[in-house]
Amino acid sequence: MVATISPGSFADLRRRGEGVTLIDVRTPAEYDEVHVEGARNIPLDRLDPRAIATEHAGKAGPLYFVCKSGGRSQKACEQMIAAGIHDVVSVEGGTAACETAGIGVARSGRKVMSLERQVRICAGGLVVLGAVLGQFVNPAWHALSAFIGAGLVFAGVTDTCGMAMMLAKMPWNQVRGAATCCARAVLLAVTLGSAGAVALAVEHTQDSLAAVQQAVADQKAVLVDVRETEEWNEGHLSGARSLPLSVLEKGVKPESLTNLLPKNKIIYVHCLSGGRCLQAADILAPLGYDVRPLKPGYQALVAAGFPAVVGQ
Repeated sequence: MVATISPGSFADLRRRGEGVTLIDVRTPAEYDEVHVEGARNIPLDRLDPRAIATEHAGKAGPLYFVCKSGGRSQKACEQMIAAGIHDVVSVEGGTAACETAGIGVARSGRKVMSLERQVRICAGGLVVLGAVLGQFVNPAWHALSAFIGAGLVFAGVTDTCGMAMMLAKMPWNQVRGAATCCARAVLLAVTLGSAGAVALAVEHTQDSLAAVQQAVADQKAVLVDVRETEEWNEGHLSGARSLPLSVLEKGVKPESLTNLLPKNKIIYVHCLSGGRCLQAADILAPLGYDVRPLKPGYQALVAAGFPAVVGQ
């Protein structure tokens, strides 16, 4: 059980002039923004219990640990106790509570983003990104959202957050002074990247199947089957062109694509069930093609009246 002390009691100790060794285990950037006067910064991810105990040897009183709100200081105490050093105390409520209790703090005048806030932004951004990619690119991307969700559950149960430990090591949390702009720029990129995925993800075309058939008949469009060759040989739409997704993903020379896909025509891509054609569209669209993925798969297209043939 970790011993704790209220900010008020801690303030009384300092007012009485008792020697107090206080270690702030937040990131250097957080410490630089504001910290309790006299506190020494040793980030939690760099904590070396033995080295700290050696430095404190011969000094009276316990080692006090403080952070933003009490969570990381609690973990620091647990690490010290696990190393056999039991005379440690966590300051309840963290730095903000100490300031409220009248304890003097030093400020740099710079604002930084707290580690807890960074975790929320990153976790939320990745969940959104996984959901969007899973919906519009490949269902397998849903695993990203599930992984982040499982990680948050694990963090809640064990009170250990791997994402926080990773973010604490990032450059913007280490370099004093540059932390604010770096943290906000990088985390904003994660958030906007997730939002951008929503806005830029290729969607199935809203063109009716009758309009597709007419465009193909008028030679204003071509049908492209992105299924694999084995599937193509079992049956494919009459007049369609074969371009397996696996070939696209490996990379096709632009001149080879031009011979197969005319840029002056609409490219209607389809597959077995509507998933792979979205991935193919994601590859082709940046190359300047008017690519329109069809949601109905091969069998649905045949049932809708598109003529089919078997074999090469």
